[in-house]
Amino acid sequence: MSVSVLVSGATGFIAQHTIKLLLSKGYNVVGTVRSAEKGEHVTKLFNSPNFTYEVVPSLTTPGAFDDVVKNHPEVTVFLHTASPVSFKVLDVENDMLIPAVEGTKNALNAIQKYGQQIKHVVVTSSVMALVSVEEINDPSIRITEDSKSSVTWEEAKANSVIAYFGAKKFAENAAWDFYEQEKPAYSLNVIRPVLVFGPQAFDSEVKDELNVSAEVINQLLKLNPDSKLPEEKGGFVDVRDVAKAHVAAFEDGFNEKRLLMHSEMFTAQKLLNILNGHFDELKGKLPTGNPESGNEDPVVAEIDNLQTRELLGFPFVDLHTSVVDSVAQIFKAKQSSK
Repeated sequence: MSVSVLVSGATGFIAQHTIKLLLSKGYNVVGTVRSAEKGEHVTKLFNSPNFTYEVVPSLTTPGAFDDVVKNHPEVTVFLHTASPVSFKVLDVENDMLIPAVEGTKNALNAIQKYGQQIKHVVVTSSVMALVSVEEINDPSIRITEDSKSSVTWEEAKANSVIAYFGAKKFAENAAWDFYEQEKPAYSLNVIRPVLVFGPQAFDSEVKDELNVSAEVINQLLKLNPDSKLPEEKGGFVDVRDVAKAHVAAFEDGFNEKRLLMHSEMFTAQKLLNILNGHFDELKGKLPTGNPESGNEDPVVAEIDNLQTRELLGFPFVDLHTSVVDSVAQIFKAKQSSK
């Protein structure tokens, strides 16, 4: 009998890739979505008899995942990818911080009450759980799997950017605190990606504005030759590697691992060099900036994820491949919509 996996936040960028990978490997998947409309949409995308969905309208409702876990006693793996990622919120505490923490607690409480058969839990976190806004741009800082953030709840309430760093930290802390206090029988692992690039899981998901991380590349395509280069810089990882890490975390028997997903550094100049060098259709349409400086790494915190790379054992997709695949898909989607 094939293994059943519950994936929260099934409409998300990382989640769609993870579900696609799970289905290709023969798993049954139950995805949670915020509405039946979204559920029907992803059901059409995955187009598999092995995918079903459950509606969880709000992460913060007490017992949000209780019925889902109760209704699926066949599920033995829970991948909790659902978390608020929009920076366009008015109330950061209620729209970012609390949902991130309560969503994680609700998932783990549901397993505690109704999911005794669950053997593996994987939580999607972020490199931002490990550092403050200032530290991530500080070249004297070295980020590893063991780094810890100093951001407080009060500091996180200041604006949506700090709140995002805080939300990731507090949600991940909630998972580890629960795990240490309750000592459940399942394994717990956390995936912490840096900025995630790469194509959408399905061509039809390419929109004029993409999710926060994929939009970094998409916004470059909207520039003209006289545009000022954006300030974007930092660590990147391809979404397909992040999906593979979610699956490896339970398939390979990891426990209490904090996987730091980082491939290489990028700057807006590096990205533009790839775009201008690879796509003939973009020649003369984008700024060129200072191409020679594109070989230089950005002045930001160092990221050392040797532990993670050794654990996973697969090579990460490089920046050039990720950017080319993403943009080729955007062009393909534009052509098919004409």
